[in-house]
Amino acid sequence: MTDEDRPWLVVGLGNPGREYAGHRHNVGFMVADLLASRVSGRFGRHRRAMADAAEGRLGFGGPKLVLAKPLTYMNLSGGPVAALAQFYKIPPAQVIAVHDELDIGYGQLRVKCGGGEGGHNGLRSMTKSLGTKDYVRVRFGIGRPPGRQDPADYVLSDFSSVERKELEFLVDRAADAVESVISRGVEWTQNAYHGS
Repeated sequence: MTDEDRPWLVVGLGNPGREYAGHRHNVGFMVADLLASRVSGRFGRHRRAMADAAEGRLGFGGPKLVLAKPLTYMNLSGGPVAALAQFYKIPPAQVIAVHDELDIGYGQLRVKCGGGEGGHNGLRSMTKSLGTKDYVRVRFGIGRPPGRQDPADYVLSDFSSVERKELEFLVDRAADAVESVISRGVEWTQNAYHGS
């Protein structure tokens, strides 16, 4: 199987459970849900990994996608990701993690391949389980907490009413960026999405 024939694994990072659904830390799940609806995929429990997974194709005859939402909570996301990558024989270069990012202003997107985890426990777990940092990250800016609020409390809280006014549009844009990485590559996507 050549890399062109292999599916892409798109992992939305977040925490399972209704009580976490609207949290800033769960924006990766939100993007994964939107991508699943775009490719007419339905999430269901994967038989080989602690994850909900959905499959589909990007456009007519386009690349196959495996969308995943780990069910192990953020800090242990890597195990399910590695299990899915092994099951589908997907190399790390075709794994995309979609996650919240404190160090970027709200709604801004940054795309990169490799690099550090910036204190993000979901990425740290993925790196450890995959044995490499060389996977793609689509970083969704949530900004820093106001005042002296603890960052851990901030990421585990809902988006503000002001933020929610734009959230649907921003999640849509993040899903576009994921599709762009797959169809046009990281560099093209960086040039297209980093300016705004």
